[in-house]
Amino acid sequence: MLEPLYLALDQGGQSTRAVLFDPSGTAVARARVAVGQACPDALNTEQDAEELVGSLQTAIARVTQTVGAEGGMRIAAAGLATQRSSTVCWDTRTGAALSPVLSWQDRRAAALMPAYGDHAPLITQRTGLRLSPHYGAPKMRWCLDNLPAVKAAFKAGHLAMGPLGSFLVFRSVVPRALVVDPANAARTLLWAHERQDWDPELLDVFQIPWETLPSCAPTCHPFGAIPAGGAFVPLTILTGDQAAALYCEGTPRTDTIYINIGTGAFLQRPLERQPVDQGRLLWSAAARGGGEDRDVLEGTVNGAGAALAWGSEALAYPDLARDCDRLLTDGDPRPLFLNAVGGLGSPYWRPDASSRFEGDGTRAAKAAALIESIVFLIQENIEALCAIAGPCAALVVTGGLAMSDGLCQMLANVSGIVVRRPAESEATARGLAFLAAGHPRDWPAGTGRVFQPMGDEPLRERRARWRALMPALIDG
Repeated sequence: MLEPLYLALDQGGQSTRAVLFDPSGTAVARARVAVGQACPDALNTEQDAEELVGSLQTAIARVTQTVGAEGGMRIAAAGLATQRSSTVCWDTRTGAALSPVLSWQDRRAAALMPAYGDHAPLITQRTGLRLSPHYGAPKMRWCLDNLPAVKAAFKAGHLAMGPLGSFLVFRSVVPRALVVDPANAARTLLWAHERQDWDPELLDVFQIPWETLPSCAPTCHPFGAIPAGGAFVPLTILTGDQAAALYCEGTPRTDTIYINIGTGAFLQRPLERQPVDQGRLLWSAAARGGGEDRDVLEGTVNGAGAALAWGSEALAYPDLARDCDRLLTDGDPRPLFLNAVGGLGSPYWRPDASSRFEGDGTRAAKAAALIESIVFLIQENIEALCAIAGPCAALVVTGGLAMSDGLCQMLANVSGIVVRRPAESEATARGLAFLAAGHPRDWPAGTGRVFQPMGDEPLRERRARWRALMPALIDG
């Protein structure tokens, strides 16, 4: 009997990926479809909802074509991961999108934040998150207030709003399902940990009608079937991209910090129970159901790959992302870059902060300082995580920017902690496959590469100067 295959679908900010894995966690086929993203101003970041639906269908078709009809028949289950805080509105009669996808980076609802300020302690207590325009509820409120098509659909009784994952499931599965998982629901500021469902009091705070929201289901759930290669594959996993990446090497360890560095950098430390004081970090749902209830203490850096994109334009350096390793070995004196691209995430939480260089330097030196700032922001979160949860034994780094050896070594040097980079670069997809396969006990971690900390006093001195400058950026 031929081995089953598991279809992992990862819808991200720059592309949609479909990867087929065998039971050993080895990728046997891959497909990638690029998607667009519009940033009309400093606050707005959005994507075309219909383009994302089409990209998912195309990626599935391409990956199943690679393995042929026989391979397609071997697909036992599928999992879908999406950008957690990205939000969209749609028509429940037709499935047509009524708004763009408001990206997790989008801050157009920032002007609404003062109206909710008095409720910030309640929001943190119930959700584990902080009041921020990056999350779903303020975006839904903005859509209800500003988009005529959304207002009309609500008045007519056929409006749905929610995380991007819910929309993609609604458009992709048979029969249609209006449903959401915990990792994505939690990013709306409306889902309460204790209830494992929408919270009536928080719905009232943001004036979000309950009837417009998807129903809440576990991470592992019979969501429906996805057409794939002439067959229908059961979709059994729905989750967020970062929550899936946590499982890249199998069951995550509590003595390890998992860092996925893509457009943003997201740090997760699995814990057995919620800390008494989570400080200025987040307490996030990672998985529910299928024998796996797991939460994480989490830190967020908004300006990772997004900062490189910003620098490519600001410095007229189109190859910046590809040149990371060379730039980090450049000997030119560097300025310091105070990185607030996309707003400052944890542990600062200043969505309105502005980036700037401190000092001058060549274009290459400024680009290197920008890369360095990503490591410094990650280190701020590592220290915050360890202050609450205790020392950690290793950092596991994944994502596009983790492919830079120089960045990984710099992170090991500044943190003093061993950095491990798994062999499989598609961390979210591999984590999905692990979950879809039912948490196999013999799931191999793979070889990968290890970066040992080395003494680097100039780097630590630069970080100390950078850190001393950050309060001025935070205070405006």
